Amino acid sequence: MDRDRIETLIARVALNDRAAFDQLYDAVSAKLFGVCLRVLTNRAAAEDAMQDTFVKIWNNAERYSANGLSPMTWLITIARNTSIDRLRARKSGNTDLDSVQTELVASGPTPEQASIARSEAGRLVNCLDELPQDRGSAIRGAYLDGQSYADLAERFNVPLNTMRTWLRRGLMALRECMAQ
Repeated sequence: MDRDRIETLIARVALNDRAAFDQLYDAVSAKLFGVCLRVLTNRAAAEDAMQDTFVKIWNNAERYSANGLSPMTWLITIARNTSIDRLRARKSGNTDLDSVQTELVASGPTPEQASIARSEAGRLVNCLDELPQDRGSAIRGAYLDGQSYADLAERFNVPLNTMRTWLRRGLMALRECMAQ
């Protein structure tokens, strides 16, 4: 989604437009969730931070000013700061009942599952390394770093449809490699 469209949606959210809020959520939630997850490293905590992030976006959309900078920077800053605040609260011992509950539940994989995941991750890295360098970098950017197709097309100086083709064909090659 382009900058102008996101700015328009934020402006409509500032007017309490629920449809615009739904569209904004659909457009940016994956990237913002990635930011929350990267900071918190716990899926449940990241989901809670995402919810808080979108409440803050709803409540503060009127504060956003289109100044020529990317609206994603504003949105990512909210998500990052919300996640950091949650991380600091957890480290300082100021936890509420929900976070205490998630701390008590055994999270993460079993040793066997972790071993299998490491093995699969190693296979995936090997398969990514077999791709041409630009294709592998594009796939890492899209699916591991959360970059948009448009950002990747600009980064690699190729048309948007070419980037989509690179990613689709790269994923098909990865699937074949992983099936071996």
